[in-house]
Amino acid sequence: MKYINLREIPDIKDEAAEWFHSKWGVPKEAYLECMENYLNNETEFGWYLCLDEDRIAGGLGVIDNDFHERKDLSPNICAVYTEEEYRCKGIAGQLLDLAVNDLKTKGVTPVYLITDHTSFYERYGWEFFCMVNEENNSKTTRMYIHR
Repeated sequence: MKYINLREIPDIKDEAAEWFHSKWGVPKEAYLECMENYLNNETEFGWYLCLDEDRIAGGLGVIDNDFHERKDLSPNICAVYTEEEYRCKGIAGQLLDLAVNDLKTKGVTPVYLITDHTSFYERYGWEFFCMVNEENNSKTTRMYIHR
């Protein structure tokens, strides 16, 4: 397994955007825009992948806001996903650590994420922070913080 940020292998941008789109249903163009901003050094909010040879086994991104009303809680880890056959091997944890440590080296801390999971992220140093409303509806979800 190889863990990278997208700047290390920028040629897989289109494949990565399509992969994230297939997992979360967010338009591919939205992923491409964020990835291009990262690749063009317009932001340090990056994209991180775990590769098994040429196959994407897992990934996540960092964006300003992950579709919630608390715009002051930024940046956000988003789109955390590991392919089913690769789960329970620590891939998501490695990706989370890679992203958080990369951001810390750039002076970006704390980092936030929203999730419905109640125990997964604590294993990797995340703490429950508060409940937040999702954007454009009244549903609430859990916000975690990594300091």
